[in-house]
Amino acid sequence: MQEIKDRAASLAGLALERDAIFLYDALAKIEKDPARRSAFERIAASERRHASIWEAKLVSLGEQVPAAKRPSWRVRQITVLARIFGTRAVSDMVKALEGYEEEVYGAHGDVPEVTDIAADEAKHADIWRELDGEKRGGAHRAALAETKAREPWHRSGSSGTLRATIFGVSDGLVSNAALVMGIAGATTASGQGGFVVLAGIAGLLAGAFSMAAGEYVSMRSQTELLERQIELERAELEAMPEEEEAEIAGIYRARGFPDDEATSIAKRLMSNPSVALETLVREELGLDPEELGSPWGAAAGSFIAFAIGAFLPLLPFILFTGSTALIASIAVTAVALFSVGAAVSLLTGKSALYSGLRQLAIGAAAAAITYGVGSLIGVNV
Repeated sequence: MQEIKDRAASLAGLALERDAIFLYDALAKIEKDPARRSAFERIAASERRHASIWEAKLVSLGEQVPAAKRPSWRVRQITVLARIFGTRAVSDMVKALEGYEEEVYGAHGDVPEVTDIAADEAKHADIWRELDGEKRGGAHRAALAETKAREPWHRSGSSGTLRATIFGVSDGLVSNAALVMGIAGATTASGQGGFVVLAGIAGLLAGAFSMAAGEYVSMRSQTELLERQIELERAELEAMPEEEEAEIAGIYRARGFPDDEATSIAKRLMSNPSVALETLVREELGLDPEELGSPWGAAAGSFIAFAIGAFLPLLPFILFTGSTALIASIAVTAVALFSVGAAVSLLTGKSALYSGLRQLAIGAAAAAITYGVGSLIGVNV
């Protein structure tokens, strides 16, 4: 029984490591930044060592090492997105994939080889957090918490363009599919398909402009808040340089630097006010002053993403009429809903099939309810 479990763990582990090798080799080729490229190459080398461990395990069990297969759907999609948007855009997806690997290894925790490999995988997640500027030690978090308690306006936030695009398309797809099906239920039977197109276009434009306006106001407010925080930090730096210098020294002490070295670093940073401000902004606020985000860019992205999603269920009614348009719209919408759900799985780490079916069920329920309501209204009017 144990031999069967060892064989299953070895095959599953080898498949995971081969996927990881393909992914990190691709990320290393895509990445332009030397430091990030080097990190990806280190992780790829680590994954190759892991793969060799599983291959040796299979041989020791008397099994033939299987030939390498095509990478998984998830890994291929992450690679494609990295080529289009860059490696930073797929950070959450890769970290979710690392988390999935830990789950798989956790299921085979009694296999000796798993412990060491799982520890390496945890280090890979740490590398990603370092690349994304997220890694903080416990003492450092405590130092930041103390600073934020004393200066309560400090807050931090981030956004993901790719994440926003996926969910924008999802919003447009579900909302306009429900609207189009509701109007279709009320009018298609009487041959008034033009109302469906008119309502669909109106819904597309109203929803897209609403999303764009909301995103602009949200991003503009966030940017103004962050700019205000930076100005408060600048004012503090000018009014209380000794206290700010002590804060910088405290940050570096929390990172493990000796007291004298932390004090020396703080003094050197304070000798250049702009560098000192940037350090405080990054360390205390968790912000990159050069990446506050563009409200207009966020608004345009939201408008386009929503409009794309909203246009899909409407397109068949533009091309066809009657029941043909309705059936085609249902088919197109169903495929699009499943695809968006599967795309969400790249961020969440869940099964693409599960995420796709869940999104399909949600959209189908909304469309069915509005179609039923539309049918009742159409019959009674």
